Amino acid sequence: MQIGLIGLFSCGTIFASHNLQPMLKKGVLVILLFTTSIAYAQPKPRARDLGIPFEGTPARLNAITDVSGVEVGHTTLISGQGALKVGEGPVRTGVTAILPRGKTSDHQAFAGWFSLNGNGEMTGTTWIEESGFLEGPVMISNTHSVGVVRDATIAWRLKRSNMPQSWALPVVAETWDGRLNDINGFHVKPEHVFAALDNAKSGRVAEGNVGGGTGMVCHGFKGGIGTSSRKLEMEFGGYIVGVLAQCNHGTRPQLRIAGVPVGLEIADDMLKHEDVGSIIVVVATDAPLLPHQLKRLARRVSMGLARTGSIAGNGSGDIFIAFSTANVDAAKPEGTATLEMLPNDRMNPLFAATVQATEEAIINALIAAETMLGVDNHKVIALPHKLVREILKKNNRLAETVRQ
Repeated sequence: MQIGLIGLFSCGTIFASHNLQPMLKKGVLVILLFTTSIAYAQPKPRARDLGIPFEGTPARLNAITDVSGVEVGHTTLISGQGALKVGEGPVRTGVTAILPRGKTSDHQAFAGWFSLNGNGEMTGTTWIEESGFLEGPVMISNTHSVGVVRDATIAWRLKRSNMPQSWALPVVAETWDGRLNDINGFHVKPEHVFAALDNAKSGRVAEGNVGGGTGMVCHGFKGGIGTSSRKLEMEFGGYIVGVLAQCNHGTRPQLRIAGVPVGLEIADDMLKHEDVGSIIVVVATDAPLLPHQLKRLARRVSMGLARTGSIAGNGSGDIFIAFSTANVDAAKPEGTATLEMLPNDRMNPLFAATVQATEEAIINALIAAETMLGVDNHKVIALPHKLVREILKKNNRLAETVRQ
């Protein structure tokens, strides 16, 4: 029996079964899931809840949405089981949308991007390099859905009339979910893109097996979406840096948590593969940075990635983008724009915040993800929380457990 999931989550997530109507006609079981106030008050544990120590002070939600105005939405597609039938499933994929200034704004944002290893795709980056502006949302999906997500994002913006000109070059990034998902079945459709964008919200961000991260594998464990943030001390401006990562990279032996080589001590259900995955990281900040400074920020993602053990392998697409929500009128078409800019000599705390939030976002993705069975019954296990705690305790790296 196939199982489809559909539901609307208050944290900005949609769980949608693929081809729901045909499933209903065939008598396929469809489970409806809706959040309640109880479920919302008791989210899944995150890395800090398990006592994993991190440097720096998170902002209120420890998420990219701590940067005021940023909204995140997911569409998650899960249906089918068993043998792969291209075009039918099993389906384990989705779309994630990050809107720098929310759905109602057409204001552009200063941005910069960086490719640590280019075996991947992020569309729209040549125009960011040329203009210095991000003109719409950042979208993330699977490798073979970049085209439909790109086109649907243009259609969505046209429908809402929030395109300042008659053309668009959307930013759409990808990681490969073909181990668990019927990636050549092209299951992501325009309506799934619209749903992720329409339901994007501020507040808590769903992590793990959601959105574009639904079918992803990270360091040999179930991966997916993770997020984190840092708030600078007032003496450094009190600015916020938020990070969202779609994690599909690394091998088991590489994995380090809090500096401990955790991956070397967990041999159960070991996947035999090289580092052929990818990671997409989006950095948001309210600090008044110009495009060249945001590129500098995007580069620092590499150092957070290294803290978790990644070497940015030859087969990995490690691509990062950073944007600032300051200078809201910088792209006005007439006259001159008066801009604020943080001096380069004051950027070190932002660099540190980016490194720290990236490290934690990746670990949050691993902690939130759940064991998944995908195409041809391929199984990818979740990172075992209890065992991680035992390993960290043995290495004197376990902090007090504090639920945020």
